[in-house]
Amino acid sequence: MLMPRRPRSMLITLLSSTALLLTACGTSSAGHGGSSADRTPKSGGTLTFAVSSDAGCVDPQQVGSNDTIYSLRQVVDSLTDQDPKTGKIVPWLARSWKVSKDSRTFTFTLRPGATFSDGTPVDAAAVKADFDHVSSLGPLASLATGYLSGYQGTKVIDAQTAQVSFAQPNAQFLQATSTFSLGLVSTATLAKTPGQRCAEGVIGSGPFTLAKYVPNQSITLKRRAGYNWGSSLWTKPGEAYLNSIVFKVVPESGVRLGSLQSAQVDAISSVGPQDEAAIRTGNSRLQARPNPGVVFSLEVNNSRPLLKDKAVRQAISEAINRPEVVDTVLTKETKPATSILASTTPLYTNLGRELAFDLPAAKTALQSDGWIPGPDGIRQKAGQKLSLRVAWFANLATNKSVLELIQQELKSAGIDLVLNEYPIAKVVAIQQAGDFDLAWGNVTRADPDILRTLYSTRLSNYYRVPHTKLDPVLAGEAGSTDPAARGALVRQAQELIVGNFYAIPVVELTTVLGLSDDVHGLAFDASSRLQFHDTWKS
Repeated sequence: MLMPRRPRSMLITLLSSTALLLTACGTSSAGHGGSSADRTPKSGGTLTFAVSSDAGCVDPQQVGSNDTIYSLRQVVDSLTDQDPKTGKIVPWLARSWKVSKDSRTFTFTLRPGATFSDGTPVDAAAVKADFDHVSSLGPLASLATGYLSGYQGTKVIDAQTAQVSFAQPNAQFLQATSTFSLGLVSTATLAKTPGQRCAEGVIGSGPFTLAKYVPNQSITLKRRAGYNWGSSLWTKPGEAYLNSIVFKVVPESGVRLGSLQSAQVDAISSVGPQDEAAIRTGNSRLQARPNPGVVFSLEVNNSRPLLKDKAVRQAISEAINRPEVVDTVLTKETKPATSILASTTPLYTNLGRELAFDLPAAKTALQSDGWIPGPDGIRQKAGQKLSLRVAWFANLATNKSVLELIQQELKSAGIDLVLNEYPIAKVVAIQQAGDFDLAWGNVTRADPDILRTLYSTRLSNYYRVPHTKLDPVLAGEAGSTDPAARGALVRQAQELIVGNFYAIPVVELTTVLGLSDDVHGLAFDASSRLQFHDTWKS
C-alpha cells in the first residue's frame, strides 16, 4: 500500500458546475513555474494515477464507474468524438458520416489503416459485429444498450462504409457514437463471455493496451506501438507520449493525498475542499470540470410499497435541504441540484422551485397521508414504521458524509433512513435484483437522452418507474428530428420525473483531480472523463 509522509485531511469530491455545457471546459489552478524546457512535450515515462475504487470489470461496454472508465477509455476508440467546448461531434475512427432526414439511418465512412491491437482491421465489418453484439449484453451494458434502442442492424456497404439503421428515429445516436460505451472492440473480444471480458479485458484499437489487471489493486496500460488514428481533437499525431499508465486503487482519501504530496503518485481522483489548500501550496495543482447528465440523486425503487405512495416520495424531497448539504459537507462552490439533469447538460431546465427545502410541507404531507409520529419520532402507519434503506457504493469519498446528513434531515420529518454500503462491483447486481428502497448515484452523459436510459420502462428500468406518459415523452425526445420539439420534450421529461418524484435530485457532480506539476496535457472529454493520449511528464 502507498504510505503518506505527512498529515492528510479527509476527502470530499464535489465542486461547482457552470451554466452551460457549451461553455464548460477544464479548469486548473496555476502551475508553479518551471523552465521552458520543462514545458516541451516529450515521450516516455510512467504516469501513476491513484483512484478510489475498482468496478471489478475491465470491459468499457459493461462499466459505468468513473474510476474505472478513466483507464478503459484509453483502450478503445469511438467512431466519433465530442468537442467539450462546443458540443460538436467531430471525426475519430469515422472521418465522415451522413444522417438520414428521419434520423433512422446513419452512414459512417471509416478512415483507412486503423487496427485493433491484435492486428485485425477496424472496418465496416467490425462496426457491424460490435453493434450487433452489444444488444446481446442486455442489462450488463445498460448504457450501450440504451444508445442502440430500436437497432435494426448494420449494413456493410464496403470495407470502409457502415450503415446503421433503427426502427424509429434516433436523434441521440450520433452523440452516442462518441461515448466510451460504444467504443469498438475486436471480434476476438466479442467471442468471449461477458464474465471473461470483465476479468480479462478487451482488445481495442486505442492508443493504449491493457497490460495487467489486478482486481481491487491496479490496472496497468501500455502505449500502443504504431497508433496513428486518433481523435481530431487531439494535438499530438501518432502514438501517445507516455510509455505506460498505472491506475492504483487507493480507497483512503488521506493516503491518496499523501501519496501525491510525497510524489509516490502523479495524479489522484476525488479531490475535495479539505485537500484543495494542500494541493495548491505544494508541487501540484487542481484540475476540474463539471459533469453533465443525471445529478447525484436518491434513486427511488418505485415498486416498493412505501414508495408507491407519492406523498412519501414528496416528503423525502421536501425534507432535504440541498444548500445545507452543500454548505455543511461539500465545497462552497458545489451546486445544489435544480433538476434531474445537471446544469451543464444540453436542454437542461431549471426546476429549482420544485426542489426547494420545505420541512413543514413535508410533515404536513405525511400527516395528511396517515403517517403519525411514534414515540421515537419516526412516523408510523397501520403499525408500520416509515423506515427506508438506501443502497450506496464506496466509489466517492463524499457519499457517506452526504448521506449521513440527509439521514439527519429526513429524521426531522419523521423518516428513518438506513444506510447500506456495498462495493462498487455490486452495482449491477443490486440494481437488477431491486433489493433497495433508494439508491444513491449519478450517471454522466453529455446528452439529455440519459433520462431515457435510466427511466424508460422500455429499457432496463432499474428503478421500476411505472408505465406512464413519461414513456412516450422519452421515446419522442430520442426520435425527434426538430431541435425545438426535442427541447420541449426534454423539458417535459424533467418536469415529469421531478414533479412525480420518480427520483429525488440532490447535488451536481464535478470531477476534481489533483495533478503533480510534472503532468501536462491531461484532457477532459465532453462527459468529463479523461483522455491521456496528449498527456506527458516533465
